Amino acid sequence: MRDSDDSSAGPRRRARPVRLLTAAVFALAGLIFVTSFNTSKGTNIRTDASLLRLSDLIQERSQNNAALEQSTGAVRRRVDTLAERDDGRTRAEDARMAALRKASGTEELSGKGLTVTLDDAPPGATARIPNVPEPQPNDLVIHQQDLQAVVNALWRGGAQGIQVMDQRLISTSAVRCVGNTLILQGRVYSPPYKISAVGDPGALRKALAASPALQNYQLYVNAYGLGWKVDEHKALTLPGYSGTVDLHYAKPVEPTA
Repeated sequence: MRDSDDSSAGPRRRARPVRLLTAAVFALAGLIFVTSFNTSKGTNIRTDASLLRLSDLIQERSQNNAALEQSTGAVRRRVDTLAERDDGRTRAEDARMAALRKASGTEELSGKGLTVTLDDAPPGATARIPNVPEPQPNDLVIHQQDLQAVVNALWRGGAQGIQVMDQRLISTSAVRCVGNTLILQGRVYSPPYKISAVGDPGALRKALAASPALQNYQLYVNAYGLGWKVDEHKALTLPGYSGTVDLHYAKPVEPTA
């Protein structure tokens, strides 16, 4: 009888932990469900609305920055006009100051020139020529190095001034990309990217063609359809830079006693 009792009791003792584990799993699932419901408040927690709100915020801040730049530029021009009324400078000094403003990019600039347009490859782009591997995602978008290559080549070609999208470049301008967007002087842009330069169109074209970085870019243009277009202008006007010209830099932290 003992053996029979042991054999019948044994399975029940082994089953008890299984039932406890099952109950614990259901309890945990219920806790997760309640927590998820409270977090989402009945909404779809997998929606990308938060990303959309972030994108809207970035665009709003970019537009605000553009408006502030225009306002700052208007105030600066007014201050300069008032300061020049009775500054005690000679005509030669005034001419020198005007030349410095022109060289700094804060004055409007007109002349012959060209515009380079860069764009991402078309959606679903594949290899367009034989013996070329199928593209990776990074092969199909414009990168910071591509924009910088165009800007550097135009400077080397003797550009008197350069405008990226609707902003004039100055000595402290930095062309940076985050993801597939361009951030320039506090404002955000999406492709296609337009880069305009005032200068001798022939010399500018020659500098673009001589750039090793842009020669490499042309391989991707031919292979995957990245956008590349150069338009010459008999008359091109670049706006003066209207943002702040103050320099900001880091300072070492002073140790406290």
